[in-house]
Amino acid sequence: MSNPFELDPRLAADTFLVGETPLNQVLLMNDARYPWLILVPRRGDTTEPFELSEADQAQLWRESMRLGQAMKAHFAADKLNIAALGNQVAQLHVHHVARFHTDDAWPGPVWGVGSAVPYSDAARDALIGELRSLLREPLGLTGAA
Repeated sequence: MSNPFELDPRLAADTFLVGETPLNQVLLMNDARYPWLILVPRRGDTTEPFELSEADQAQLWRESMRLGQAMKAHFAADKLNIAALGNQVAQLHVHHVARFHTDDAWPGPVWGVGSAVPYSDAARDALIGELRSLLREPLGLTGAA
């Protein structure tokens, strides 16, 4: 029997909860330089996508693709980076980063380039509200508990 879901403390420290989908928590990375969301399947002790049931694997893919499509359109991104690295945080999580030819890290990855710029409370709250509206229909997103 799997352990209950608990968000890794490092993810909790670096992100804000946007809401939940049928499978995932949707988190906003606290770095205002990039529109950056993370999907974290609410399944205990999961570090790799293949550890999910086949139904959950399909659901993760569906939700990831719908999130990516919504982000690319909404933020008018030049490219969307989707990655599940897990080198720093083993818990399965999938990054979705809207990228622009003008961003500081372009064309390389965002990791290790400069320092994160935290959101102001007002900017964070406004963006989370915007994201909740944007993602409600395509992801079945419900607000934070």
